[in-house]
Amino acid sequence: MATDTISLHPVFPYRSLKEKQALIKTGKLCIDSNVSEFFKRIQAFEHINAFNATFPFQGSNSQIGLLSGACIAIKDVLSFKDTNLTCSSDILRNYAPPYTATSAQRLLNADAIILGATNCDEFAMGSSNETSASGIVLNPIDTSRVPGGSSGGSAAAVAASLCDAALGTDTGGSIRQPASYCGIYGLKPTYSRVSRYGLTAFASSFDSIGPMAKTTEDIALVLQAIAGFDPLDSTSSSLPVPEYAALLYDCDKKYRIGIPKEYFIDGIQGDIRKRIEEVIQLLKEQGHDIISISLPHTEFATAAYYILTTAEASSNLSRYDGVKYGIRVQKRGGINDMYSDTRESGFGNEVKRRIMLGTYILSAGYYDAYYRKAQKVRRLVQKDFLDAFAEVDLILTPTTPETAFRLGEKVQNPLSMYLSDIFTTPVNLGGFPAMSVPVGLDSNNMPIGLQLIANHFGETQLLQVSYLLENNIMKAL
Repeated sequence: MATDTISLHPVFPYRSLKEKQALIKTGKLCIDSNVSEFFKRIQAFEHINAFNATFPFQGSNSQIGLLSGACIAIKDVLSFKDTNLTCSSDILRNYAPPYTATSAQRLLNADAIILGATNCDEFAMGSSNETSASGIVLNPIDTSRVPGGSSGGSAAAVAASLCDAALGTDTGGSIRQPASYCGIYGLKPTYSRVSRYGLTAFASSFDSIGPMAKTTEDIALVLQAIAGFDPLDSTSSSLPVPEYAALLYDCDKKYRIGIPKEYFIDGIQGDIRKRIEEVIQLLKEQGHDIISISLPHTEFATAAYYILTTAEASSNLSRYDGVKYGIRVQKRGGINDMYSDTRESGFGNEVKRRIMLGTYILSAGYYDAYYRKAQKVRRLVQKDFLDAFAEVDLILTPTTPETAFRLGEKVQNPLSMYLSDIFTTPVNLGGFPAMSVPVGLDSNNMPIGLQLIANHFGETQLLQVSYLLENNIMKAL
């Protein structure tokens, strides 16, 4: 296992944001020196390539906001006014947005300090953070392995203690999978729970913004700060935002937890299966009802996901033509040549692959055969979950079929790479909330993630069970 000269888990004088805030209020911790320490660590860990850019200290010494004193990183697909938004792509290397994403602005409104923008797979398209034009991100636990994707930079930054928490985005597992690979907590909220305004679109009907952190409590605080209706996003929900952090400790309820047989397939890594089964047994011993369920259309979910998301990506990325955004490349004469030259130079191979697949799927003669059929499968997958939630409160699965794989291991095999998300993509098809919870290590000392899935707007239940696992059940293993 690769090691670093600076500990991944430094002895900061706090374990959570609430502890940090208490130290700040009593004068035992100075915000300025704490921010400086994070910037020093970011520089010391520059080799893992977690950040695309750092921002000047723009916070305040206010002790009023929900996230006062919190040092947070944001994925480089979220706009932050007058800074470079690249989406880890060459095509946007000269672009600075004139506005800030709602999720980032709400962090600032809650008195958080945004440290910088984290590296990611180009346009959030990838499962390993190896498609970035800014270079590969390394897993800080073992730098010979991937951190997961597409929010690999956010996951690596949290795992290496380069920030208190981070925002990622999740289109098919891009928060949960890297959270699992890096041994942290990651929550994909219900679609519409968090405003997408200022998020560079990959697949608009799938994309969600969510928090990544080292504790369930910190996840709850960040989610509470960024969630809620936004008039700038017509798809955002007007439902009231619960006080997630305050509700964490109400864990006396005994849950009905569904275990879908389709998620415990032969290909799961043995260490993962064993640990998940141990957690299930402990939940059962504590009085929770463990119920076997079926999600029969799971086998079609990944295919439907890649058909629909590549179609949406093809449409969304057509705006990058060398006219309004980023770079312009013109090797030949006409305007169509300029479009072609710009995209050829600006987009990486994985993005080009998905654009071409999406364009093919939406073309005349193939729309009905692929896109329309995939939309029907999407509804069937969503119905499977809704039927299950008539019987259970939560669904429990592995987050991934394997722990973090080695750098370069799947680069030449896109299908194998896509199957890394086999347990996470079905959730996005239905717009459900889901969370990856670290539950131990495999035989190579790489983290294992457990996935919890709830019905729409069931984030409170996810957080309560995650808190129970973190502070009770995992201590028995």
